[in-house]
Amino acid sequence: MSMPRPEYPRPQFVRDEWLCLNGTWQFEIDAGDSGVKRGLLERELSGKILVPFCPESKLSGIGNVDFLNAVWYRRTVEIPAGWPGRRVLLYFQAVDYDTTVWVNGQEVARHRGGWTGFTCDLEGIVKAGETAIIVVRARDDTRHPMPAGKQSAVYENHGCHYTRTTGIWQTVWLEPVPMLSLARPRITPDLGAGRFHVVQPLYGHGQRRAGMRVRAVLRRGDEIVAEATAEAHLDFAPALSLQIPQSQRRLWTLEDPFLYDLELSLINSAGAVVDRATSYAGLRGVSLDGKAVLLNGQPVFQRLVLDQGYYPDGILTAPCDQALIDDIVLSKEVGFNGARLHQKVFEERFLYHADRLGYLCWGEFGDWGLDRAKPQPAEVAQWLEALHRDYNHPCIIGWCGLNETAQKITDENTALNDLTRAMFLAVKAIDSTRPVLDASGYSHRLAESDIYDSHDYDQDPSTFAHRHARTLDNQPFANPPPAADPNRAEQWSIPHRGQPCFVSEFGGALWNPHVKPGDPSWGYGQRPTTLEEFYTRFDGLCSALLQNPGMFGYCYTQLTDVFQEQNGLYFFDRKPKFDAARLRAIQSRPAVIESGK
Repeated sequence: MSMPRPEYPRPQFVRDEWLCLNGTWQFEIDAGDSGVKRGLLERELSGKILVPFCPESKLSGIGNVDFLNAVWYRRTVEIPAGWPGRRVLLYFQAVDYDTTVWVNGQEVARHRGGWTGFTCDLEGIVKAGETAIIVVRARDDTRHPMPAGKQSAVYENHGCHYTRTTGIWQTVWLEPVPMLSLARPRITPDLGAGRFHVVQPLYGHGQRRAGMRVRAVLRRGDEIVAEATAEAHLDFAPALSLQIPQSQRRLWTLEDPFLYDLELSLINSAGAVVDRATSYAGLRGVSLDGKAVLLNGQPVFQRLVLDQGYYPDGILTAPCDQALIDDIVLSKEVGFNGARLHQKVFEERFLYHADRLGYLCWGEFGDWGLDRAKPQPAEVAQWLEALHRDYNHPCIIGWCGLNETAQKITDENTALNDLTRAMFLAVKAIDSTRPVLDASGYSHRLAESDIYDSHDYDQDPSTFAHRHARTLDNQPFANPPPAADPNRAEQWSIPHRGQPCFVSEFGGALWNPHVKPGDPSWGYGQRPTTLEEFYTRFDGLCSALLQNPGMFGYCYTQLTDVFQEQNGLYFFDRKPKFDAARLRAIQSRPAVIESGK
């Protein structure tokens, strides 16, 4: 078959020369994690797999959904002869969970975390025209706590936990760079001043920078809008300011998601370009005003949908790039203008398409599975990796590092308090341009959290509306644990401090007319008995929040069914369940916060 997922995996920082390593690799399951002692590092492996699909998936050619405590990969690659005199970098976009990489028998990287990628510098190990034998071991022992998102910790799928992902699940690729090269830039829009701030780190230990310059050129189509140059040796990471003339300013909006092209160059003392990469940027600003979250200074009611990013045949990996686009299009067709990317750090190309299509996203960490009573530094480190990777995307309008924490507030200062603060401060250290929610649903522990939310799966629109009626009066609904006596409910959250509020999970009613008695399927609340009853319920719940002046948005559960959780607006195979135009009409009604009432 043709190479799977052949598109460039890092659209925010693109070089012309690269080599995709997706395709057939040798593969072997190492159930006892004894592969090093049994010689798997040195010998050929017994099976084959189609990378980048995980071995649990059908698309991988394996489809083994049992526990895979460790797996091995092996591939021989010829480094292109046209890459002489340059450093060769080997990239893994995502491997779950604890990874070691060897090239020609030499260890080149260790990485812990299944959501974000890492780089192997092959300088001194392999050169242009030579052969590289790449060996990868991925350990994924789910008996130990780890941030795994919705991956099931028991053999079978259950509740809202789904088939696991082990090993390589995003693109593997090679890229040549000069000995001193550009690293991923940080691009910050400054809407008030009409400019972009670009911080351009450089990579290359021991390399001289004297006489080198960094240049940034901003374009609108074929026309140069702004350019700037900085000396490479004066600052650790050269900073450039790209001032946009008033006549050339075009905002990134939902209706017109305009993106400027950005060219970045490293230039030597003779004026020759020694490294070049392209990127893009959207001029937009996110701010808060009372109970509203503003986009470019205007309130935009966030009609979000919960998107878990699972696929029937690829599990966490989309079968093709078009599938990423299709999910955004399907969401917009039923009236949503964005998504809460739930319990998964989505691949970069999804965010790229959201940037292009004008689709708001809340970035989230897949924290389920970690031990909140005994958190580890690695978990915050993995969150920092995700924040650093995705900082430049204009589609991202908020961050949240934790989901559905639940713990009674007592006199003890608990590890959950520390973890919540660490995840929150990690965002604030990386990003001062977007609001941060301390935890989605349940235990709000930080008075300085920018946003306050709740999860509410009440299926009765009248009681649902009543529960949230006092949000504008700074008395929003906060999640209590279930209790027979509501007066005995424990307090999980500190009081609301006036922040903007939204219900970040609601709805979720089961609708699947094909379900048979005994089939594993579920949704929230009592199942609607007729299609018309579903429309009435959807209308009532959405309208209760659209007409609530204390709400800046909502997030409906969920876009598609995922295995046994069959409460999506589409089936798991993305076929429609409902009349898209009817759902879109319900959501298209003006929100109070947008109409200014």
